[in-house]
Amino acid sequence: MKANDIHGEFTGPAEVRLVRTLPGPIERIWDYLTDSEKRSHWFAGGPMELRKGGKLTLHFRHRNLAPDETPPEEHKQHHDPGTSMEGVVTRCEPPRVLAFTFGSARESETTFELTPQGKNVLVVLTHRARGGDVPYMADFGAGWHTHFAHLIALLEGAPRPPFWPLHAKLKADYEKLRVAAQQS
Repeated sequence: MKANDIHGEFTGPAEVRLVRTLPGPIERIWDYLTDSEKRSHWFAGGPMELRKGGKLTLHFRHRNLAPDETPPEEHKQHHDPGTSMEGVVTRCEPPRVLAFTFGSARESETTFELTPQGKNVLVVLTHRARGGDVPYMADFGAGWHTHFAHLIALLEGAPRPPFWPLHAKLKADYEKLRVAAQQS
């Protein structure tokens, strides 16, 4: 298994962490996190004020990521016509750290930490959900894993993997990891 295919780790009942090595330089990766157009090709577009306290809107339209796929019923709204979520930038230290909240009540916070490693960039993503044990954390783990697979393909100029089949497989994997982490 390649390093970028390794599953994330549940570091708490409401926290998942994924580590990826992406082809740099760091400024390139920063652009794919912060530029709406570039971010829309692997995650979600939308404006982002690059300062602590800045507002952001994430426009999810997964039909742009997987135009020929049929999403699972619970994700149809994200696929087409799409959904939007408001958030706030909680950390902005270009080009090393970006963190923001999102969700209907800003219940999630995602932090990206970037560290140059030669020609590559080590990215540590930590997703935290407020409110203790969150049963849908497996969905977040699978989602970030799938979105990273799309980002890596985009950065490498490779074909993107099928989005929804990969997400479904990973969701089952992440659910097992979530349960195991709770039991340890």
